[in-house]
Amino acid sequence: MVRVLIADDHAIFRAGLAKLLQTMADVQVIAEASSGRQAVDLAVKFHPDIVIMDLAMGDVNGLDATAQIHAHRAQVRVIILSMHANEEYVTQALSSGASAYVLKEATPDELKLAIEAVARGGTYLSAAISKRVMEDFFGQATGKPSHSHQLTPRQKQILQLISEGKNVKQIAFELKVSIKTVESHRTQLMERLGIPNASALVRYAARLSPLTNK
Repeated sequence: MVRVLIADDHAIFRAGLAKLLQTMADVQVIAEASSGRQAVDLAVKFHPDIVIMDLAMGDVNGLDATAQIHAHRAQVRVIILSMHANEEYVTQALSSGASAYVLKEATPDELKLAIEAVARGGTYLSAAISKRVMEDFFGQATGKPSHSHQLTPRQKQILQLISEGKNVKQIAFELKVSIKTVESHRTQLMERLGIPNASALVRYAARLSPLTNK
């Protein structure tokens, strides 16, 4: 059972989100916070598995609250749920310790994918965001030099899918290839990028180069 704390300063939105989460198997809402400060206090008190955090709140914003939760309870994972698709917000959220960034316009299925990915110890970015981040990473948006020359088109495609929170089986299904083929590409990705293991590759795919420019 994944224990979830909801943090949002809009009561109607919290109620709707709580009702949605109750329809998901193996998800339990254990508490609700109406402010960033309360989110930190409740996270420290109840030790949820995941905090679903609004970005913009009055007293302590979601970024600062995430950083405080990460400092006090590093094992608590945070999903930022925001209306802002700006890459700077995404970068700041990941730098603050968030494990996922999901847009409020996302479908319930996408939120479920994010929860599942984070519960497994992975990361997740909404598809629209990950596409922009990947473009920056490969120098397509700015024209700046990048590490794209190190990767084949298929490897870039798989890295993008990893950044969206998809596992090996899901990637194989989407690309219509075998699981063994995806695993081979993943191994080559780790070798070319100097990444030691699959978990580190997932974290790297979510963060990518914007964090190195901070």
